Amino acid sequence: MMDYKIVDGVRYTQKHEWVRPEGETAKVGLSDYAQDKLGEIVFVELPEVGVEVEAGKSSAVIESVKAVADLYAPIDGKVVEVNEELLDQPELINSDPYGEGWVYKVEIRDGNQLEILMDKKAYEVFVAEEEEE
Repeated sequence: MMDYKIVDGVRYTQKHEWVRPEGETAKVGLSDYAQDKLGEIVFVELPEVGVEVEAGKSSAVIESVKAVADLYAPIDGKVVEVNEELLDQPELINSDPYGEGWVYKVEIRDGNQLEILMDKKAYEVFVAEEEEE
């Protein structure tokens, strides 16, 4: 089994996005597992600031040398900031998925949406099961 970085303090979706609450907002990005599966990321289509995103719906597009993938919003809310660095350096998602490679910040509307997402332990089990398939 591969060793994927799975960090504490974030919540994970079954589509491999992560969300890190920071007060009234939360950063959103792609997990280490997902970036590894995609391979070298060459382009990111960011959402527009002010746009409403809905949990489970596509909110950004990530293009790698292997595939084009949607980034699904982990929670409902309004995009308040995007990571402009990714426009010139999309590979930040590969090198630092939980740090410099964040994709956007969203206003937290309903904290309960965070509670239903997977924590570190649950996501570790989820990824291990997916690896076995």
